[in-house]
Amino acid sequence: MTAYSPDPRDLDSARPVPAGRDPLLARAARYARWDGTQTIPALDADEILDALADDVMAEGDLAEALRRLMERGWRATDPTRPDLAGLNELRERLRQRRDELQERYQLRDVLADVRQELDEIVAQERAGIERRLDEAASQPPTDSGAKPSPADASPVGPDRPPPDAALRAMLRDAAARRIDQLDALPRDVGNRIRQLEEYDFMEPAARDRFNELTEKLRKQTLDRFVNGLSEAIQGTTPEDLDANRDMVRDLNSLLEERLEGREPSQDQVDDFLAKHGRFFPGARTLDDVVAQLTERMAAMQSLLRSMTPQQRAELQSMMDALLRDDRLRWDLARLASNMDQLMPDGVGESYDFSGDEPLGLGPALDRIGQLQALDALEDELAAIESPADLEGLDRDGVRELLGADAERDLDALDALARQLEEAGYLTHKGERLELTPRGSRRIGQKVLDDLFAKLSRDAFGGHRIDRAGRGGEREESTKPYEFGDPFHLDIRGTIENALRRPENAPFERLARGEPGVHLSPADFEVFRTEQLTKTSTVLLVDMSRSMLLRGCFLAAKKVAVALDTLIRTQFPHDDLTVIGFAYYARELRPEALAELTWHGYEYGTNLQHGLMLARRILARQRGGNRQIVVITDGEPTAHFENGQVEFSYPPTRRTIQETLREVQRCTRDGITINTFMLERSRALAEFVALVTRLNRGRAFYATPEHLGEYVLVDFVSGRTRGVG
Repeated sequence: MTAYSPDPRDLDSARPVPAGRDPLLARAARYARWDGTQTIPALDADEILDALADDVMAEGDLAEALRRLMERGWRATDPTRPDLAGLNELRERLRQRRDELQERYQLRDVLADVRQELDEIVAQERAGIERRLDEAASQPPTDSGAKPSPADASPVGPDRPPPDAALRAMLRDAAARRIDQLDALPRDVGNRIRQLEEYDFMEPAARDRFNELTEKLRKQTLDRFVNGLSEAIQGTTPEDLDANRDMVRDLNSLLEERLEGREPSQDQVDDFLAKHGRFFPGARTLDDVVAQLTERMAAMQSLLRSMTPQQRAELQSMMDALLRDDRLRWDLARLASNMDQLMPDGVGESYDFSGDEPLGLGPALDRIGQLQALDALEDELAAIESPADLEGLDRDGVRELLGADAERDLDALDALARQLEEAGYLTHKGERLELTPRGSRRIGQKVLDDLFAKLSRDAFGGHRIDRAGRGGEREESTKPYEFGDPFHLDIRGTIENALRRPENAPFERLARGEPGVHLSPADFEVFRTEQLTKTSTVLLVDMSRSMLLRGCFLAAKKVAVALDTLIRTQFPHDDLTVIGFAYYARELRPEALAELTWHGYEYGTNLQHGLMLARRILARQRGGNRQIVVITDGEPTAHFENGQVEFSYPPTRRTIQETLREVQRCTRDGITINTFMLERSRALAEFVALVTRLNRGRAFYATPEHLGEYVLVDFVSGRTRGVG
């Protein structure tokens, strides 16, 4: 198997294409063996438009159809090609990922790892004390008359053994007091941290380990409020604490002004950011500050909401213990309260963890942050209305949360409109997407193909006539040439006719020394041709409100699109005009049929006006056959009189009479009226019977599902054909 990949050197747009040469054929290509790494695009422009066709026909809104395609995605029928995941599937993947996280972990004791670390620190301190006591006991006593120097009088020095029995006694007393303090430590993490903050460690390693733990906890908790706050609080100088107090106090002032309905001015915000901007990188407005605070606080607040009251109290106690300044602790509590009031739904939401794998504080905050990122991405995907909305999505975040396949699917969804525009199928008119004539033709061909796919091969009959053909499409059968025939010469048949004549027999020609074959007019054989009469058709489509309510409008619209495509592609000499009628009638442009919608039309079925317009249009056309095809679901309920539309339901006798008069005018002009009824009501059947009797056209009853087949079969089989 080989795969195509364009050579960049062969795609140089500056290279001229020779005159008369197809630029597509002028493009060079390279082929390489398939190795599994080549990518096959999920959809090309034709497939995208085919996938949109039904929605466009149903709603008449290209942008809405494109949005629905983005929602549902696309399933490839070819197993070698990838599917295109839609937004619905991506959101479902997000929900599954969220469920996996919640069903895997549990939050029964998020401070278990902190508690264990504190226990190990206490055990390490206790072991250090006991080691020092053992070292002091093993030291030989010194001369009792000697007095220790002041440097030797430190009984608690970690690196210097006591010099005599008195100091050993002091060490034992100090060690005993520390052991008593360690034994009296509360189990509650917050209170344990508070007491260890005031405890005078004897073991340096235990002291360093405790300091590292508290720094890590401050980082995990305090920075969930304000970025960099934990580092600033590590400082012990009054200036460090004053700076943090000022920032939190100033921020509370701004937020409380907003809560009181007095929105701070931008000058006030600028002054705040000039003074404290390092805490809120990139922020320019108060909304930016609030957004950053919301994002940082959300994980911690969600964790608090997801815990039991006892767990929440213990975590809150620990956070309070980490703050060394009571005033700052109070200001941060005010900040949390202000943020809760600013956010109607609060900051963060609770998560129900039901798994077995325990989470510590740091991993719990990380998992909750991941869950919040999944929720935020799901909300962003739900808000997408068009491919342009996909540009703002963070592709790195999507790849991290859902994998590279999801990122590729988003890129493919992002490219849908661009592919259609590059193929010439749609265009932008301001912010609105519209089909181009080429796009309308493509949709028309899709509708026509779908209708033909329902028909058996011999569904189309043909009305033959006895007259010889003088033009039209060539057939495979042949006939002797007659004057006036198109000269579609059958070379083989002509030579065979000449060779059958005796004078052209090979042996006689050789005897006479005459090379070649002599042709006479009687030898010429030509292919037969079909005589096709030109047909001018006006399609009258009922666009009254009842057509929509009964589900008939889409079927009628598909007929209009399919018939327009059939005539343009198979019978290019024919004429087709489409007229929609409701309260009044108007001509519809063929290129606008695909996006046609019933919205804006009024009540009423003004068939009289539709027949009047159709008769005037057919009078200007010279088709051998002229016909009107009417698609309706009810009898006429409106007519023109004295330049005004008269509407009544049930219809008045006057409306029926005026409509039948227009039928008589069409009949006098040689126009055939064929009516397709989408409703079996008695009133409609009686009216159509009158039309048929006056015009000698035909009447059909068809369900919306089979209307297109009826109309196309009748149109093709009704065309006069002759073979000569």
